[in-house]
Amino acid sequence: MAPTPPAIRVAGLHKSYGSFTAIAELDFEIAHGETFALLGPNGAGKSTTIEILEGYRDRSGGVAEVLGVDPQHGGLEWKARLGIVLQQSGESANLSVRELLRHVAGLYPSPRDVEEVISAVGLEAKAGSRVKALSGGQRRRVDVALGIIGRPELLFLDEPTTGFDPEARRQFWDLIRSLSAEGTTILLTTHYLDEAAQLSDRAGVIAAGRLIDIGPIDQLGPADARVPIVRWHDGATVREERTSEPSHLVSRLTAEHGELAGLEVIRPSLEDIYLDLVATAEPAATATATATAPAPAPTETAA
Repeated sequence: MAPTPPAIRVAGLHKSYGSFTAIAELDFEIAHGETFALLGPNGAGKSTTIEILEGYRDRSGGVAEVLGVDPQHGGLEWKARLGIVLQQSGESANLSVRELLRHVAGLYPSPRDVEEVISAVGLEAKAGSRVKALSGGQRRRVDVALGIIGRPELLFLDEPTTGFDPEARRQFWDLIRSLSAEGTTILLTTHYLDEAAQLSDRAGVIAAGRLIDIGPIDQLGPADARVPIVRWHDGATVREERTSEPSHLVSRLTAEHGELAGLEVIRPSLEDIYLDLVATAEPAATATATATAPAPAPTETAA
């Protein structure tokens, strides 16, 4: 039996604007049913990549396949299989939340129940309110509702919880977990690293338009960056040691020195690893871009 093709395949993906390269030679695949986080600082190329995969922006080169279709040529049938939550929405409908969702649901062959979606995004109390009268955070919930109403096979989430309060974010996480359990493939971009760690199976990290790391969430970064740190005070000096067996080191230190001031075990978080990756990669990417940039034309001087 032939292997199932991935939900998304990107090979040598490239996008440039004149001499500026927004993304360069990206390669990654996302399996059906996987939740994949695309991480990177502002301007790294995440949104450009997402827009190419959604069919909103043409690529300059390379291969992109989404649900077996080239996004540049995806028709209405293909688009009906996608759910999209853009980074920013201009939605300011004069309809109520319920009316808008009913209207959009009618455009899909097998939509979700409108009341179920309203409940899932926490807008029961605002279901009868006009969208244009909602707060920014409430409109963001409408964006998410519109993204999932069509029961998509593949859901794009570009900074989906911007403007959510902590409780709303937790409710959103539960919703994404339920969609994932149903087999929905999800591509997520977020600046909340705890969100990526909670929701994603794997992640790719982009810096300066290049993919600098990819893998399961708990395997990102070099191996030594994931090793816990034991830190303690030795008089006025703060000491620390990386070790894969922190409990053994703590036991030895306390046996030798008794109670130690400031003793703590620090397990690097995804945020720690991400920041180290980006800090290391960005200067290298800048140097590469400078080295490959065309030399300026010589200026003429008067004889």
